Amino acid sequence: MSSQFTQVCIAGAGAIGCTLAARLAKTGLTPNILARGETLANLNARGVMLEDLEGQHQVNVNASDDPNQLGVQQLIFICTKAHAIAGILATMQPMIDENTIVIPLVNGVPWWYFHGINDGCEHPPLNCVDPNAEIDSYIQPSQVIGAVTFMTAHVVAPGQVKSTNPHLLTFGELDNRMSERLEKVRQLVADAGIEARASDSIRDPLWTKIIANITSNPLSIVTQATLKQIYSSPELAPLTRKVLDEALLVAAAYGARVPFNPPLFMQMGAEMGDFKTSMLQDYEAGRPPELATIVDAVIELAERVGIDMPNTQHVAALAHFAAKKMLS
Repeated sequence: MSSQFTQVCIAGAGAIGCTLAARLAKTGLTPNILARGETLANLNARGVMLEDLEGQHQVNVNASDDPNQLGVQQLIFICTKAHAIAGILATMQPMIDENTIVIPLVNGVPWWYFHGINDGCEHPPLNCVDPNAEIDSYIQPSQVIGAVTFMTAHVVAPGQVKSTNPHLLTFGELDNRMSERLEKVRQLVADAGIEARASDSIRDPLWTKIIANITSNPLSIVTQATLKQIYSSPELAPLTRKVLDEALLVAAAYGARVPFNPPLFMQMGAEMGDFKTSMLQDYEAGRPPELATIVDAVIELAERVGIDMPNTQHVAALAHFAAKKMLS
């Protein structure tokens, strides 16, 4: 085992959580997983099963629904939906001490976005992301390392996942320091066979992911379209491009450097192929989609700096309608 981390927990055993757990187990680490229900039963019976570009993996994990049983962790990857962050952090309090590092692998604008930014401006918490402003009561910002996930995977069955694209995770301190602990985390993930990067400006790759999400996820539940269709079909691509242009303006207003031009971004999106977004997968399974952090938070950020997003707002309204109809 090449990492100094021995107590590592994955909180949330969905597609990304199981993919990460399976890869970490290949380093000789036995990941702890906080799970429940049928997923917990399957994990205890047969471990995590992953099919990715390197083949089939079946690994043993230490899974429990009892945070006291798992105990204090050195490193926790939160792989739940963004709207579940406050609840999962409250549950995990017995697993967190002053030395625990917490890394949220979530979609959309994270609650920590304005932490570590010393620009002389006041930045109230985003209402769409943390409406009760409670997340910071469960974890100190200094214990958080930001992360951006470029991994596509889907759940075949509880505890069994499939991923058909390369894995990439980018990590960064909230104040953009290149710290020793940041490199240790990066090395742990790299040893697991995942391309891992350490960034001295984590919000730049974050905006790349935010834009990828906002241009594809909401539209996918309105149309049931795949990524290839969203970014290349003559019916959808023009609207997707308008949402992209609006999101790029917001990113620029917050000082982000996004390393692509719009035509290339559209091409790369189409090349992802006939893959369903995570939001569409949730929608088809009857689960609430992550509209608050993926689209509503970006609109809230735009409003703070006086940028209009009419096309994005129209897509968001349709997506909210589709979600309410599905859940009713």
